[in-house]
Amino acid sequence: MKNFTKLFVILLASILVSGCSPLEKMKKNANLVKYEINPKVLETHAGIVAAQVKATYPEKYFDKKTTLKITPVLTYAGGETAFSELLYAQGEDVTANNKSVAKTGGSVNWSGSVAYKPEMKVSEFLFRTVATRKDKTLEFDPVKLADGVIATSTLVEDHAYPVSLKDSYQRIVPEQKIADIYYTINRSDIKPSELKAADITALKDYVTMVAQNERMTAKSVTNSSYASPDGPLTLNEKLSVQRGKAADKYLAKEYGKMPKLANLFTTKTTAEDWDGFKTLVQESSMADKDLILRVLSMYQDPVVREKEIKNMAAAYETLAEDILPQLRRSKIIVDVDLIGLSDEEVLAAMKGDYSTLSYEQMLYASTLTTDPNEQLKYYQLATVKDPKDYRAWNNVGWVYLNMGNADDALVALEKAKAIKNDDMVKNNMGYAALLKGDLKASSEYFNSMSTATPESKFGLGTIALHEGKYDEAVNLLGDKPSMNLALAQLLKGDLNKAKTTMDAVKPCKCGAPSYLKAVIAARLDDKDGVINNLREAIGYNTKWKNYAMTDLEFAKYFTDETFMSITK
Repeated sequence: MKNFTKLFVILLASILVSGCSPLEKMKKNANLVKYEINPKVLETHAGIVAAQVKATYPEKYFDKKTTLKITPVLTYAGGETAFSELLYAQGEDVTANNKSVAKTGGSVNWSGSVAYKPEMKVSEFLFRTVATRKDKTLEFDPVKLADGVIATSTLVEDHAYPVSLKDSYQRIVPEQKIADIYYTINRSDIKPSELKAADITALKDYVTMVAQNERMTAKSVTNSSYASPDGPLTLNEKLSVQRGKAADKYLAKEYGKMPKLANLFTTKTTAEDWDGFKTLVQESSMADKDLILRVLSMYQDPVVREKEIKNMAAAYETLAEDILPQLRRSKIIVDVDLIGLSDEEVLAAMKGDYSTLSYEQMLYASTLTTDPNEQLKYYQLATVKDPKDYRAWNNVGWVYLNMGNADDALVALEKAKAIKNDDMVKNNMGYAALLKGDLKASSEYFNSMSTATPESKFGLGTIALHEGKYDEAVNLLGDKPSMNLALAQLLKGDLNKAKTTMDAVKPCKCGAPSYLKAVIAARLDDKDGVINNLREAIGYNTKWKNYAMTDLEFAKYFTDETFMSITK
């Protein structure tokens, strides 16, 4: 009986000692440990959720021979993700290479990050602790440190800003037809042979065609008559006027009764065609032409100039035989507008027999519709018309990018690139890569452009926004109001600028701009702004209802009756 009693006492003492073990004591007093968490609500930036924690242990808490292994974890519906950076703390007598905490108390610091995924938007940040003392271990109760994750940085709009290449189609094309009537020196009568000259005959045929063609509109018929600058000024003035009258008489007889040309005739006279003289000398092969022009430019007095011209004519046969005779003329200029197909006619042809259209007209047709499917069809037909011109291929890619179809855009843009890899194609390739989520390739395309453009800067600004480089994003996105610019301003802390920017951004069917306005209002503590903009966002797209219900941007409104009524 005595032996049994002794054994019972020993077992009881053992149980009591075990119940008061250092590990149990540390677990029991774990609520005395103080934690400072930054940020207090976890956020994601550049696709990463980062946190910092300072754990402070009170006096007489930490056992000298105990090591704490702490695993930070994000838990969420359907799973959890542990941070790869663990936290170790040890008592004074432990020889491992960890941060020691004295019996008098102390603190340890931790920082770490995990890749964000959408499930983490509703999550809890926990510390899971396992204590070890010699060969014994004990798992503590998990400690919740923070909620997470604010995912506002993921609201980046990856809209493409591609560039289309222009057609060169002109519906109205100006055209001129010119003919010259030449005169004998000091004469103003028109020789019959002049009216049979090739250019005069060609002019008559051209005017006849204009008269008969509904797509040709005569704009003017100008008679400019001249005298060569080798005679007295008074004679030249008289000659130029007389030659003008002779040419007018011819034109009136030949074309005066044509309705298309009525009231379009004008007459100009030039007594001394000095400009024409200089032009012909410059275009000639005369050995001393530069000297001639330089000497003549020295004289402003008409009499002296005439004398020098005559002297030169005597010295240089070319002036007398080839240059001066060409200045004794009446120049007949017929200006005509060639009227091409109207917009309606171009579209009708594209929907009918498009083979009658030129390549430029086919490119132009795509600009006459806002239907992306029609634009795509027209540009694709243009690639068949001229597969070696890169513009249609680029514009096929442009349409696909506007549709949000990066894969098909890349196929077309690769063909454009193979023909001509210019800045426009590089810009569009950059946006195709951006839509596919390849930020590195997108950045390389934009940065390879010879000249930065507003479109490429916006692309680089969007990439910077994805990468959490908010100052850089604001600089690149420019002054034009956009959702991305407002988001960058918001994330760098410029709430008032973000609000001003979004006030100038029009709502869209996606509802995203309205939702961002609600987030900005929440950060500005503007309840009316939150409610009104959320209503608008949900009105455009009901997906924002569920998104807002769990968005920690609105945590203070989760129990608000109005908020709950619009997010049910």
